Amino acid sequence: MTRTAGEGAPPAQARVLIWVQHLLGAGHLERTRLIAEALAARGAAVTLVTGGMPRPARRPHGVDEVQLPPVRVEDARFAPLVDATGAPLTDAFRARRVAALLAAAEAARPDVVVLETWPFGRRAFAFELAPLLERVATTRPRPRVVVSARDLLQLRGDAARDAAVWRLARERVDEILVHGDPSFARLEDTFPPAADGAVRITYTGYVGAADTDAVPLPIAERQGVIVAASSGDVGGALLDAAIAARALSALAASTWRVLVGPGVPEAAFAALAERGGRAGVSVERHRPDYRALVARARVSVSQAGYNTVQDVLAARTPAVLVPFAAEGETEQPMRAARLATRGLAEVVAERDLAPDVLASAIDRAAARGLAPPCPFASDGAARAALRILAIAPQRAGGAP
Repeated sequence: MTRTAGEGAPPAQARVLIWVQHLLGAGHLERTRLIAEALAARGAAVTLVTGGMPRPARRPHGVDEVQLPPVRVEDARFAPLVDATGAPLTDAFRARRVAALLAAAEAARPDVVVLETWPFGRRAFAFELAPLLERVATTRPRPRVVVSARDLLQLRGDAARDAAVWRLARERVDEILVHGDPSFARLEDTFPPAADGAVRITYTGYVGAADTDAVPLPIAERQGVIVAASSGDVGGALLDAAIAARALSALAASTWRVLVGPGVPEAAFAALAERGGRAGVSVERHRPDYRALVARARVSVSQAGYNTVQDVLAARTPAVLVPFAAEGETEQPMRAARLATRGLAEVVAERDLAPDVLASAIDRAAARGLAPPCPFASDGAARAALRILAIAPQRAGGAP
């Protein structure tokens, strides 16, 4: 069953526990942070349990945050899982995570438990989510279990695995919130079993932090090219190509700014900065005013991650997307291709990435002028919050 978010009235003083595990970049964490803040703004008591490397710049406002012992991955293979020091996970480490998560749930006494991505991904964390869900199942009144998922999942091509995931969802999940617009992508596009409607699916619209009501800056008042890759260490080839592309572009006389994510080691950053200096390109660490820079740019060059695409579409900045496709990744190429079909971006495949190809794409994007208004619902954080509150079990008299 599919619905639009925002139905029903929330209980007073609803309590929500959210679990999120970011591994390579910070997109999952950022999207979840915005939803947590939207819940808090509507009077909910929110506990956000995070399991990735701490991101101090992304601390949520008005939300209680619990940091589990951090888990990360070394590269785009997403395996093996390691701790903050790079050591493999041990049984003792897993036990500490389980204890911390269950303690957070005990303190929060949630009406709703929100699991980001699971069971469609993050299944390696079953060691801690299974005990949490067992606790939920025996609690009265039973908290609702909600899955928070982006618009496009990673295609697996494994029908048996998908069937097992869907059985788990049918058994454990009350509702799936898809943070996208069904006119752009439906859950069954990347997860076919969802077409049977056995679990309620609600499309919230896209979750983004940009001010979609702002009047876009006219092209004549925009300057320069802004280039950014993942907050992890998977965009080096794009950044290198962008630095070399400046001399080949019709926008060579403009300011070119390359932003490097926090996951890039210092030595690699220094090497990029040195090459950028020789090419007349400003190379900096990722900046908190990235969205403002995009809104003032003549062209944006980036990968095709969920959060970045929302920033670019909201700013109506002509875009070049180089979707991350290493290790069989399908999400970003699919998103980029669908945007290109709608005339919302120029796309350069990773396999074709070269300075001259990228320069040509940048010039084509610049020639397009101001991008069309974003055609998709983009108030997803607010609508997700309303839906989560609406399905929370009612407590008699709003009792604490």
